[in-house]
Amino acid sequence: MTVNYLFDYSGNWIAFKIGKYLYNKNGDWIGWFPYDEKIAVDTNGEYLGTIYNNNRLLFDTHQSHIPYPGYPGNPGYPGYPGSPGSIGYCGSIGGVKDINKDRLKVK
Repeated sequence: MTVNYLFDYSGNWIAFKIGKYLYNKNGDWIGWFPYDEKIAVDTNGEYLGTIYNNNRLLFDTHQSHIPYPGYPGNPGYPGYPGSPGSIGYCGSIGGVKDINKDRLKVK
């Protein structure tokens, strides 16, 4: 499977996606993509963020309530994928902000 590195607004690496699962930089499972390839929920089914520009995981301040997606089952530990570094600032995207870094940690 392909590893998709995800970055914050400033281009700092914050997470990665393998298939429908979302992991933090340490390889801990923190969420998944139950609806499509863009909207992520945490392991409790609460909105976590949306992928913009194919590689920015950002919090959409206008995201309406999404239905509870259920629980997919823990996908296990994928291992550390290596660091892609930083890719730089992405420019203006209205109505979004960085995800609170505490939400990227295992609860």
